[in-house]
Amino acid sequence: MNRVLEKWSLFGWVLMLLLLGCKDPEIAPVVKGDDGVVFAVDTKDSQIPYIVVDTKGKEILYEPGVLAEMKIYNKKKLELTQGINIEFRGKTSFRLSDKKGYNFETVDGTGEGVDVELLGLPAEEDWRFVGHVVNLNEKYAWDRSLIFNHVGYEFSRMIGKYASRGKFVELEVNGEYLGVYLLQEKLKRDSNRIDIKSLNEASTNLTGGYILKIDKADAGPEHDGKPISYFMNNWEDDARYTAQNSFRSNYDINGNRLTFPAYSAPYHPQQFLETYFTYEYPKAEDITASQKDYIANYIEEFEAALLADDFSSDLRTYTDYIEVSTFVDYFLVNELTRNVDAYRLSTYLVKNRDGKLEMGPVWDMNLAFDEGGRIPMDGWVMNYNNYVSNDPWMIHFWWPKLLADPQFRQQVKTRWNAIRKDVWSNASLQKVVDDAVSYLRTNGAVERNYAKWDKGLGVDYDGIIISLKDYINQRSAWMDSEIGSW
Repeated sequence: MNRVLEKWSLFGWVLMLLLLGCKDPEIAPVVKGDDGVVFAVDTKDSQIPYIVVDTKGKEILYEPGVLAEMKIYNKKKLELTQGINIEFRGKTSFRLSDKKGYNFETVDGTGEGVDVELLGLPAEEDWRFVGHVVNLNEKYAWDRSLIFNHVGYEFSRMIGKYASRGKFVELEVNGEYLGVYLLQEKLKRDSNRIDIKSLNEASTNLTGGYILKIDKADAGPEHDGKPISYFMNNWEDDARYTAQNSFRSNYDINGNRLTFPAYSAPYHPQQFLETYFTYEYPKAEDITASQKDYIANYIEEFEAALLADDFSSDLRTYTDYIEVSTFVDYFLVNELTRNVDAYRLSTYLVKNRDGKLEMGPVWDMNLAFDEGGRIPMDGWVMNYNNYVSNDPWMIHFWWPKLLADPQFRQQVKTRWNAIRKDVWSNASLQKVVDDAVSYLRTNGAVERNYAKWDKGLGVDYDGIIISLKDYINQRSAWMDSEIGSW
């Protein structure tokens, strides 16, 4: 009898062990916002805003935008539900990157634009989601630090210049986690952004305000509704300048008068010699013929004065046309960050009513901090034309000419020495990087971003940040020496 009991006791233990070993696999907990919306990732206790965009099944296009719902959460608590109109953004970055950027407009219930305050940023309707470029097929990424734009814009703000304000967020679109982005202000005329006077078809004072860009051309409304594949492969629109969207400088990149007609076919053999100014405000579809004539003639008069001035004398006439201090600051920000797109792409110019031409705000730093690898540490970005031959977008003659002027160089030197003692000290510059990295790392956003995007990239984030900080120290030291010798 005892043997039978022992046998059944042993059998029971074996059965219990088998049952314990066959329990159901663990299921990852469902992470939700406090309104019940399921998140694509677990943000744990992150204090970085988490944004969920839902287009309700509609495909996002390059243009026009589609209506969607945007929800903003903080520590999983819903803080805002807002209708938006969203579309893809960017040109080269759009085509090359698997991690897309977006333009969006906050809208009311009828789909009309409405000013909304987002994450403490001043109320407006036009916004950007800007992320870093990641190409999984070719295994490369631009700005692995995730902070180039933030740092570059903060450097500009530190010396008193407006730059697009933004907030780090983590973005989910239609159920897919997309990683770390900057929710940014679009650069536009607004009392809290580019604060200039309005200009419309009824305006009689033609002196301003204007916003111009030196940049690639924008696809026109005739391309609205085209499939994504069209924009992914259509590089020609980048160089399709027309009399409707732009005007051309009368001078080439060396300061010689152009003799061939404007608005030739995209990427024609002499395009590298041209500089086009595209209309940002008023928009190409709104600007009048008289306004076009005024601003084109103003640029022509400035350029003629710059070319005519004799720098061996004390007299300057080009300064009658430009706010020199803005050119100085634009130069310093883009040279410190070694932004290879500066001066020739994503370059904004502003002219207020009855005012002079101003440079800036700075924009688009995804190829700054030597990411482009085209400019040596001991070289000026404004000498880009010496390093890169016949790029379709070269640097206009303004900058070499300005730096040839002893008076302009002296203003650069005076400004540099002043800000290096204070707002641009080594410690101040390093703190911008440290604060941004701490915010992203402490809240786990770097790890979540690269869990999504590090597919064979081999991202060493700590090493990337060390390199960025070393770069800033080396570049500023070189500029100390170079500018100090003027």
